[in-house]
Amino acid sequence: MLAGIELGGSKVVILGAIGRVIVERETIPTTTPAETLANAVTILERWHADTPFAAIGIGSFGPLRLDRHAPDFGVMLPTPKSGWAGTDIFGTLTAPFNCPAAIDTDVNGAALAELRWGAGVQDNMQSDSLCYITIGTGVGGGFAFNGRVVHGAMHPEIGHIRLPRAPGDDFAGNCPFHGDCIEGLVSGPALARRFGVPGHEIDDADPRWDHVVSDISHLVSTVLLGTSARQILIGGGIGLGRPELLGRVREKSVVQLGGYLPHINGDSIRRIVAAPLLGDQAGALGTVALAMDALGMGIN
Repeated sequence: MLAGIELGGSKVVILGAIGRVIVERETIPTTTPAETLANAVTILERWHADTPFAAIGIGSFGPLRLDRHAPDFGVMLPTPKSGWAGTDIFGTLTAPFNCPAAIDTDVNGAALAELRWGAGVQDNMQSDSLCYITIGTGVGGGFAFNGRVVHGAMHPEIGHIRLPRAPGDDFAGNCPFHGDCIEGLVSGPALARRFGVPGHEIDDADPRWDHVVSDISHLVSTVLLGTSARQILIGGGIGLGRPELLGRVREKSVVQLGGYLPHINGDSIRRIVAAPLLGDQAGALGTVALAMDALGMGIN
């Protein structure tokens, strides 16, 4: 039995899996750190009492300290999510259980799951590089290259890149750190502020979507140029909730790249920039992939 915790900005999915088959799942709201993590631990303890876990995988919104040698490993760093900075995510969720455990960002986990079991494995071919972008409460990007997630001094934080603005777009942005970084322009809260209504009420015909498409396309172009990822998957509540945007983002990305990347054209972009093959299960399966790595099971 493997345990997984997908900690998101608005909800937490707690799951149990045998291999990569999910057999238990509960969802709770993300409220305060103390309440949220205590509720998650209560569920895990109940399952563990019945069938002890072999390993635990945690995929969390960030930013997180992921250096295992750092004294604050597994702790939430300064974040736009009010009240969560300084929370010991890893320690709190794993302390009651004597088993291997791993933590990473939710988008890194999703990227790993897609690389191993989703879009990265098609036509009997295994991709070597994939980027998973989630657009929802925030904007995050995870990278899985050569079978493993990408880390450095931290984990990638592409949601806070500042990119060229569309001509005529005067929206100031919504990020408390950077204003008009990409998260401040196209996340769910940013769209609600930009359009003046909740995201699900925004009319598809609103011309301001042109600015949003331009913003997301600049992010796609930047990732393709900066990392040479073979695939970019766009998920999350906004990414999966408005599939009509994907075609427009593809077209705009080709225009913005200006023919510089020889492998990208109007035909190939449909394969390179796509929706997650695992759909809204990518994040949950990402926690399973992380648990497998903690246990040394690799890509089985």
